[in-house]
Amino acid sequence: MVDHRTDPSADTQAFRTFAATPEPVAADSRLPLAAGVAVALVLVIGLGWFLLS
Repeated sequence: MVDHRTDPSADTQAFRTFAATPEPVAADSRLPLAAGVAVALVLVIGLGWFLLS
């Protein structure tokens, strides 16, 4: 049975290319920041409404 997967360690040049390839960098997600700002805004508006009513 033939194994068709490429093994970068089988060839020195292929391994060096594999090892030198940088990993992709994930983009920073701004979703947690936006959610935090939204929650803080709701709390401030709710507190202001409670204190002024």
